Amino acid sequence: MVMNKNFWKNKKVFVTGHTGFKGSWLCLWLHSMGANVTGYSLSPPSSPNLFESIGLDSFINSIVGDIRNYSDMKEAIKDSSPEIIIHLAAQALVRDSYEDPLTTYSTNVMGTVNLLEIVRQTPSVKSVVIVSSDKCYENKEWFWGYRENEPLGGYDPYSNSKACTELVTSAYRSSFFQNKEKAPHICSARAGNVIGGGDWSKDRLIPDIIRAFEKGERVVIRNPVSYRPWQYILDLLRGYLTLAENLYLKGNDYSEAWNFGPSDGDTKTVEWIVENLADFWGGNCLWEIDSEGNLHEARHLKLDSSKAKTRLAWQPIISIDHALRLIVEWHASYRKAGNMYEESLKEIRNYEELLNEK
Repeated sequence: MVMNKNFWKNKKVFVTGHTGFKGSWLCLWLHSMGANVTGYSLSPPSSPNLFESIGLDSFINSIVGDIRNYSDMKEAIKDSSPEIIIHLAAQALVRDSYEDPLTTYSTNVMGTVNLLEIVRQTPSVKSVVIVSSDKCYENKEWFWGYRENEPLGGYDPYSNSKACTELVTSAYRSSFFQNKEKAPHICSARAGNVIGGGDWSKDRLIPDIIRAFEKGERVVIRNPVSYRPWQYILDLLRGYLTLAENLYLKGNDYSEAWNFGPSDGDTKTVEWIVENLADFWGGNCLWEIDSEGNLHEARHLKLDSSKAKTRLAWQPIISIDHALRLIVEWHASYRKAGNMYEESLKEIRNYEELLNEK
């Protein structure tokens, strides 16, 4: 499970959605391994945000742009001549997808079409990871995990847009890339609720909890008994990086869909997360249930990551308890006006050391 850091040295990597929570951690990790990173994204989605907190624009080539703008993204990719593309940019909120389904579909579906169409015309590209979601599956409220060959679906516009993204990726792969000489290799990666320090996204459980705790306010939650696959950010990003490397080196053997989920014991209820994060935070932390205006959300959602564990030698190493402690520590440093670039880099280094011990 050790990271092959030498692989990434001097690799040209293009990351969409680099100003978001996952994108910022990914770009910092890539930069620390010596990759030449170009990011393409809208401006940071919140204030404060991880991208600005760690000063990431000083270390990578950061381009503000919209993946729905085909010509702008094409120019950015042409100028950077990437070898590897990791596509994170998306409209990622269920609630927003109800309020504005047009933007959700145009971003998640046509944004992906734009990217793959540009990849067809960019000879430098060797591997592409399209980041999807565990919500792409047709949810039957099973207690066991979904495998990559389960039917796609999606009740709400966001979830359905991710299923559509998967279908677009599969169609482009089979029509234009698979088994063709010198063609780039394309895969999709499906994951669940990603958590870590520096996430101030709106309408997400842990950022909402952190904001309330910092202000001494009562946390308002919905669906307290719903189970979610909570996953530490660096565990997931290691999956993306491992997948991109194998695509680059071994090609079509890895050009398919992949699940990256937490260990079975880390699929916890919303209520469990609130109570345990409150314990780690300390003080008088209170919460209540939002009984009005709840949207439809699955009560049980779990991924089967057997394929990634078997073929990529990937598995999570950070438990949910450990992840919550890391979140509390990161935000404690932020409140003390610490150097969050150094603090975040230290967290990555500590994680790499844990990997070396496995």
